[in-house]
Amino acid sequence: MFSVLGCRVDAVGRDEAVACIVTLANGGASGNGVVVTLGVEMVMAAQRDRAFRDVVNSAALVTCDTIGLLLASRLRGGPLHERVTGVELAGALAARSASHSDVRLYLLGGGGDTAQRAAEALQRAHPGAKIAGARDGYFRDDESDAVAAAVRASGANVLLAGLGSPKQELWLTQHLAATGCGAGIGVGGSFDVYAGNVLRAPALVRRAGLEWAYRLAKEPRRWRRQLALPRFALAALAETITSRRTR
Repeated sequence: MFSVLGCRVDAVGRDEAVACIVTLANGGASGNGVVVTLGVEMVMAAQRDRAFRDVVNSAALVTCDTIGLLLASRLRGGPLHERVTGVELAGALAARSASHSDVRLYLLGGGGDTAQRAAEALQRAHPGAKIAGARDGYFRDDESDAVAAAVRASGANVLLAGLGSPKQELWLTQHLAATGCGAGIGVGGSFDVYAGNVLRAPALVRRAGLEWAYRLAKEPRRWRRQLALPRFALAALAETITSRRTR
């Protein structure tokens, strides 16, 4: 486990994360199976919102979603060794459900028919994938109980929530038990990638840690969100210097 700016990150690879999620999915709908795919923007949001920080730190599993967290860990000799993103988890779980009976997915989020198209893309990529249902993420707060009931009726045991952060993590914390799913994962904009609305950076760019730059080039309107990156870098560096001085 690694902690950066008060946020916990678990030192797990993709296979370990999938194994943990499968265990949660089949462990009953206690509501304690929230999985956070943590990014730099989320860490900075947690500095301003203590309730959100508490949600992150009480999650069943927190994976390293961005290169910034990985670099912060390396700078401090921490244990993080790879990124485990929402996009990758969605694909890995679809692959698991195609070959095993212990994973049944429900996709919640995105606009229009994005979730449905993402579900179809996952099934094409992984024939036999068990996707119990999909619907958009545009619903009012007073409709949450009905949405949770629909997920429960589908028979899914893993809920992929692409509602954007922090909404998806807060919604899962409040409603996961009612969905009947043992595991609920915040996957951000993953459905847009699978639906073809957004092109993901090439693998070489991702390995170089430059996916953020690729996305900014493709979507210049994201520049305000990207301001979190230099702020995080400065804050994480200051934390590293302080920790070394106090050793």
